[in-house]
Amino acid sequence: MFLQHRYALALAAATVSLATIALAAEPTPAVLPRPDFHFSGNVGRTYLDSDPAQFPQPVKAPKGAPNVVLILLDDAGFGQFNTFGGGVPSPTMDRLAKEGLRFNRFHTTALCSPTRAALITGRNHHSAAFAGITELATGYDGYTCILPRSCGTVGEVLRQNGYNTAWIGKNHNTPTWELSDAGPFDRWANGLGFDYFYGFNAGDMNHWNPVLYENRNLVPASDDPNYHLTEDLADHSIAWLRKAKSISPDKPFFLYVAPGATHAPHQAPKDWIAKFKGKFDNGWDEYRKETFARQKKLGVIPANAKLTARPDGLPAWESLNADQKRLYARMMEVFCAYGAHCDHEMGRIVEAVKALPDADNTVIIYIAGDNGSSAEGGIEGSLSENMFFNGFAEKWQDNIKAIDELGGPKHFNHFPSAWAHAMNTPFQWTKQVASHFGGTRNPMIISWPAKIKDQGGMRSQFTHTIDVVPTIYEVCGITAPTELNGIEQKPIEGASFAAAFDDAKAKEQRTTQYFEMALNRGIYHEGWMASAVSFPPWQATREGFDPDKQRWELYHVDEDFSQAEDLAAKEPAKLRELQDLWWVEAAEHNVLPLDWRGTIRMNAEAMGRPSLVRGRNHITYYPGTVGLPDAASPPMLNKSWKVTAQIDVPEKAEGMIVTQGGLEGGYGLYLKEGKPTFVYNFLANDRTTLAAHEPLPKGKATLVAEFKYDGKPNPQNYADMGQGGTVTLSVNGKRIAEGRLERTIPIQMSISEGLDVGMDVGSAVSFDYKPPFAFNGEIESVTVDLE
Repeated sequence: MFLQHRYALALAAATVSLATIALAAEPTPAVLPRPDFHFSGNVGRTYLDSDPAQFPQPVKAPKGAPNVVLILLDDAGFGQFNTFGGGVPSPTMDRLAKEGLRFNRFHTTALCSPTRAALITGRNHHSAAFAGITELATGYDGYTCILPRSCGTVGEVLRQNGYNTAWIGKNHNTPTWELSDAGPFDRWANGLGFDYFYGFNAGDMNHWNPVLYENRNLVPASDDPNYHLTEDLADHSIAWLRKAKSISPDKPFFLYVAPGATHAPHQAPKDWIAKFKGKFDNGWDEYRKETFARQKKLGVIPANAKLTARPDGLPAWESLNADQKRLYARMMEVFCAYGAHCDHEMGRIVEAVKALPDADNTVIIYIAGDNGSSAEGGIEGSLSENMFFNGFAEKWQDNIKAIDELGGPKHFNHFPSAWAHAMNTPFQWTKQVASHFGGTRNPMIISWPAKIKDQGGMRSQFTHTIDVVPTIYEVCGITAPTELNGIEQKPIEGASFAAAFDDAKAKEQRTTQYFEMALNRGIYHEGWMASAVSFPPWQATREGFDPDKQRWELYHVDEDFSQAEDLAAKEPAKLRELQDLWWVEAAEHNVLPLDWRGTIRMNAEAMGRPSLVRGRNHITYYPGTVGLPDAASPPMLNKSWKVTAQIDVPEKAEGMIVTQGGLEGGYGLYLKEGKPTFVYNFLANDRTTLAAHEPLPKGKATLVAEFKYDGKPNPQNYADMGQGGTVTLSVNGKRIAEGRLERTIPIQMSISEGLDVGMDVGSAVSFDYKPPFAFNGEIESVTVDLE
């Protein structure tokens, strides 16, 4: 009853606001799609004695409906960009903030897929079945990462109400097991209501050698030596905008732009990195102090805000030696370049919008981050983010050897956790930690020249990602459907904050909001926040935890902006009230059962997620099989396996026979100068190569790579995973090479790349060749046998 009452109040408030902003003379239908058209005139025996023919007319958006551009950056903190006091230049954000509004109490879910599900549906992330990223899915209602059809997307609703719709960039909301050419495709971006898609279907992507899709089609690799993914995404956004307005100038558009930046890998052009040399030599502690002072000067935090302390697990800058400081400062220079370059490219999109005839009637929503900055680089930073996801930490002594290569194509690098904490100034914690604002509070800027008159204004209403969709519906004059494509819809759980466009003191619509991510729990209610941390985000393995012993903190966030003063001991009754409310919200929104497992949940076999290959121990692939995602590829981890290729070898044979993975981990079987070669890439940390001494003669050959695993197959415990084994390479039954893998990948072979036959799509598994490295002979088949 409490929740229903609250929703009714929110709906009533939205209705009042709608009266002041609504553009439609009549509400759009609550049931979509609209009924089929039927001729309404008189029909005679022939057309001569019938009324003139009528055609169904295309659906038109409400009169005066604005264009909408929604930009969502990745893994960015509240104190990261200049516009909110940070050290990363952001002239595009500055421009939009000067002509629009800054929101300094906007919140995300603390993780990417969940925030994105909430952003496109207007429902809480567990309600939309996205308790975590798709790679962490389990079989409970709030955790499947299968977007319910009862949670229709903003793209689908606007499309059926007369909008052109496009999604450019990251899609991390399709179940991993549905990402192959076998489909189904109803949860790809096109199936979710977007007329056009150009981007990648993964949590992150190599920006130099990405695996991209245009709608459902794999995009050939670029041969531009200066290619960078963010620039490519901006180019396609601009091209789509111009084409849409050229063909249908009176039809409004909805463009959702989700670049991979500033998620790892931190990769940026060399000239951008050079701009920031020496800028971060004073370290993360000084950065926090300087950012905090700038934030107060800019007014993005109140004058009485306090700078929170650095968590105990993170080192003080002054405790580091000279080499650590040199490495970590360089990692931050690369990250800064990556973020500044991204904002610049978003600026090109904004410029293209401003050049359109209806630029003033375009709402631009720029959200700097789907969560706080990421601490997944670990305490000492990382050259390969996939090490973290497989439960390994890296050592600075190893990584400093690559200091001059950071940001380039050889590494999937990520800065240390303490820099992430600094990017989230003035708050505690980072990405994943939903209990604290360091994980959830992100800058948001909204520009709408035709309607927003308080240019450069600040808005401090407590808002959440789920509030964006109802706000878009309101300003576009769209009714949220109660039925969509034959499915009764869950109520929109967000509330429009459009009234704040005109009134800085508009009533706060969001008075209660729960938070939960990996058992980091929080609840906001009427100016108070109860918070409970489970694990530090740089701790990948998370077993042996008792949620009933979790310590709760209490903050009066209406007065304590940064969650600096814990009042749990002083206000036990208030804390108990909020704890009880958290359980009510958790039960209502599919948060239960609580699940705090870490690395092990990345293993699809251990979690029992759907699979195209489960139960198949003998799998045959044919030429043309490329871009098969990791989740649909053979599960070759923690077991013995054999790969058999039937090939026809030409003279001067060269090229990839079969590969799975890429820069951040995987294997490859190929011919180099005619010599059979096998390489195993252990998470970019080391590569083991076996090769024949002589090239293969011309003609048919059976090439086999066989691995014998030391341990028992398919273990369920992390401690038993990733053991070593012996690899044998043979041709036509004759052994030509043998070697040892001292350790193997335990959890996830690749973050964003899968299996290819006959070439290598994406990044190379070895620096021994350059993709696509297409085989110049014939492949009859490639067979994988699993223990």
